[in-house]
Amino acid sequence: MLLADYSLTSLAESTAAAEGCDRSRRTVVATRPCSDSHKRTNSVPLDLLSGSRTAAPQPRAPAGRVIYAVGDVHGCADLLANLLETILRDVAQLKVTQRPILIFVGDYVDRGDKSPEVIDMVLRLMAEGRFEVRALKGNHEQSLLDFLDDAGVGPSWAEYGGLQTLRSYGVQPPARKADVRAWEMTREQFLERFPSEHLAFLRGLELMVTYGDYAFVHAGVRDSVPLSSQSEEDLLWIRGDFLRAKGPFEKVIVHGHTPDTEPFVGSARIGIDTGAYATGLLTAVRLMASERLILQARLAPPR
Repeated sequence: MLLADYSLTSLAESTAAAEGCDRSRRTVVATRPCSDSHKRTNSVPLDLLSGSRTAAPQPRAPAGRVIYAVGDVHGCADLLANLLETILRDVAQLKVTQRPILIFVGDYVDRGDKSPEVIDMVLRLMAEGRFEVRALKGNHEQSLLDFLDDAGVGPSWAEYGGLQTLRSYGVQPPARKADVRAWEMTREQFLERFPSEHLAFLRGLELMVTYGDYAFVHAGVRDSVPLSSQSEEDLLWIRGDFLRAKGPFEKVIVHGHTPDTEPFVGSARIGIDTGAYATGLLTAVRLMASERLILQARLAPPR
């Protein structure tokens, strides 16, 4: 079932920014360490909040492994290419002996104009073997798959980024949103143009992966449900109930789905969707031992 998606009003109001991920401007990258606090959170140490003077144990990645988790790309292939260059440079300077883990939290498609290029990029990474790549499913991938099965999903999917995806595969959307027959013809054209390897990629996407003290999902989790029993709908679509939950969860949840102008790094969750399609900012987090580091690619302002 296709549900209403979410976007920040402040992001959508800026037309120039919303077009940013598809421009051929150079990008700048940034790295910065992060702690268990965020500009909007109380920075009182966790041990003081709990009444204990013993420092709370820090979440850890598996021993000897380095993990990079990439936020929602949404068809912004240029930003992804630059972020991957930054990650490769970071790996080189770390001199790690084990293959680094690269996790995508989903939403490769929609909104931006280069969804095919994004999927191709992830497929190449899988084939090259430099990283242990884990690709998660986002709600936008599910919506695309739903459309391939049912043309009636088309109008809703189009409203939340599907138009850009159709055009990026060379398919023109119907002129009238309510034209049922036109949407069926569009679905048939899309099926003809959609590469079989892209379809296999989407159908093989994972819902959750765990490493060390971290669990990686697209949207979030329901706090009253064990991680092993989470529903697919919640993993792809949950928002308010998850964001309002104080935690702790079974593991620290690393997720995308809910865009903000900055990443959120807290004791219970790490949110890495910075609305690349609207802000021109794509974010990843590096997890190594107990360290956390934010890496970003940002579109440079036009000269």
